[in-house]
This record gives sequence, C-alpha cells and structure tokens, in this order.
Amino acid sequence: MSKPIISPSILSADFSDLWKAIHQINNSSAEWIHLDIMDGNFVPNISFGMPVIKSIRKLTDKVFDAHLMIEKPERYIHNFKLIGVDVLTVHYETQIHLHRTIDLIKKIGMKAGVAINPHTPVLLLKDIIQELDLVLIMSVNPGFSGQSFIEHTYRKIQETKELIQQTGSKALIEVDGGVHDKNAKKIIEAGADILVAASYIFHHENPLKAIDNLRNVTRN
Repeated sequence: MSKPIISPSILSADFSDLWKAIHQINNSSAEWIHLDIMDGNFVPNISFGMPVIKSIRKLTDKVFDAHLMIEKPERYIHNFKLIGVDVLTVHYETQIHLHRTIDLIKKIGMKAGVAINPHTPVLLLKDIIQELDLVLIMSVNPGFSGQSFIEHTYRKIQETKELIQQTGSKALIEVDGGVHDKNAKKIIEAGADILVAASYIFHHENPLKAIDNLRNVTRN
C-alpha cells in the first residue's frame, strides 16, 4: 500500500509568522512545501514572490514545489532555480511554446510540471506527457484558497493516470484545491500521488495532525 506525498501550501499560513508555518512543516511528515505564485493577471489574486521564497529557503530542507499562476512564466525560470525551487510547474493555459519551457526547466536542474485548470481537457497533454515529471490537476478554479473541490476532478485524475500508463510517462499526479481528510482517500484511489492542501492544514487546530490525516491515506 502506497501513501501520498503531502505538499502543504503556505498560501493559507499566517504571513506575519511564516517561520512558525515552516517550523510546523519541518516537524511534520510532509515531504514537500507548495508555493502558490500569483500575479493578479492570470488569476484574480496576488500572493508572494521571490524574496519570500528566498527567505524561507534558509529555514527548511523540504522540497520546494512552486506552482506558477502567472503570465509568461518562462521569463523567470532561471530566477526560481537560483532561489532554491526544486519542482517548477507552469500552467498549460499560459503557454505558446510549452515544450520549450519544459525543456528549459529540466535543463537547468529542476523537475518540470504542467498544471491544468478545471475546464482544460487532459487529452491536451498527450504530446508532452512523456517529458513531464508532474501533472498538477486543479480541483478548484485557481486564485484563492478555501474553495470547494470540483467533483468531476476524480474523472480527470483517472484520465491522467490512463494517459501516463499508455505513454509510459513517469509523471506524478498532483491534486490541488479543496483537498481534506474526507476526500483524500477517493483522490488517491483515482490515481493521485501528491496532495496539496492549504486551508485544511493551516486552519486546523493542529496542523501536524491534519498533515498526518492526509499522509496516512493509503491506496491498495
């Protein structure tokens, strides 16, 4: 039985005390830290940028899993490598030359992922899936934490898993949006490998217990 990788998103953490949030993750069973980068253009919200990432990189050895919800992310790929990002995910919907962007991410030493919005068909990834380390399936419309999980995401996870198996891709499936202890098992059984959670973890009375609740979900 395999357990999912847990990637707590600091989007819902207390930004006046980020040290505390990172310290909690450091002392938890979570393997990754999810960084939601928003520019106010691709999504209707602004989050945080490179100075914040650079400052918290010194506080942890966890994998930095950056999700770029920004226009023209290719302009900043080298910068994200320099500040310590390990996994860099761009949105399919922002890319004209997706293969070129993925190739650059991998050439400079990061894992490369592609995110798809709830309305974007999985089939659009068929010509790039073998190049990817990660597919991020958005289970809410991106931009804000605390939204409800969109039910048709289970089918999209299954479709992505089938595409990965058909093509021999080694990509992992990450799911982000409305993930909590009540739906985590079904998400994993559909084929997900990585669970991202923000408000469920950081609004929980015991964030470490919330992480363990997700981490201990198993897939037979």
